[in-house]
Amino acid sequence: MGRVAIVTGGSRGIGAAVSKALQEAGHSVAANYAGNEEAAKAFEAETGIPVFRWDVSDFRSCGEGIQAVEAALGPVEILVNNAGITRDAMFHKMTPEQWGEVVGTNLTGLFNMTRQVWEGMRARRFGRVVNISSINGQKGQAGQANYSAAKAGDIGFTKALAQEGARVGITVNAVCPGYIGTEMVRAIDEKVLAERILPQIPVGRLGEPEEVARCVLFLVSEEAGFVTGSTMTVNGGQYFH
Repeated sequence: MGRVAIVTGGSRGIGAAVSKALQEAGHSVAANYAGNEEAAKAFEAETGIPVFRWDVSDFRSCGEGIQAVEAALGPVEILVNNAGITRDAMFHKMTPEQWGEVVGTNLTGLFNMTRQVWEGMRARRFGRVVNISSINGQKGQAGQANYSAAKAGDIGFTKALAQEGARVGITVNAVCPGYIGTEMVRAIDEKVLAERILPQIPVGRLGEPEEVARCVLFLVSEEAGFVTGSTMTVNGGQYFH
């Protein structure tokens, strides 16, 4: 049964893989993007998935964006909160702006998006919310106090909201990817990748965006109605939580 889905940050990297997987499963998908219009339009042309531009860190923009999606596709029943940014710095050099931007997108963005579809999901007694957290929200990472804090917050948000949604047919789950072979990760110096990152991953390779997408696909399915408040790790055995 096809449903209406929004994927934030849905035109690149993990988000693009999730958008495509949902489309292939028969859902009507809207891919949100924030800034890279060229990439978004290329993704739309390639897949036929409509793209919508707004900043998830802005509550009003989220509301307007969701209204545009619902006018085009119908009520949102699946929300994948994938949009994320990094502003890495060692803490003694981190600025309030670097902290605020990352927390605003990676944590407050979940509130801004989910709050605006939640009442509709409650009224229809069905909803699927999947929050893309990170291995670094589970174990921490030097130089990413802002990112790790936000991604850990995503997990707390997931666990709390799952308890509220359970009685009204809404599941809320988190997926924590490790090192996935996105454009961002593949831009890391090859020597650093080979000598410092891959040796930490027991399966000996980067993950693929499609491997994360398959986890999301399961969590949003009808069959996953008994799975809520969970944190699914997709990291090749790098970290067990």
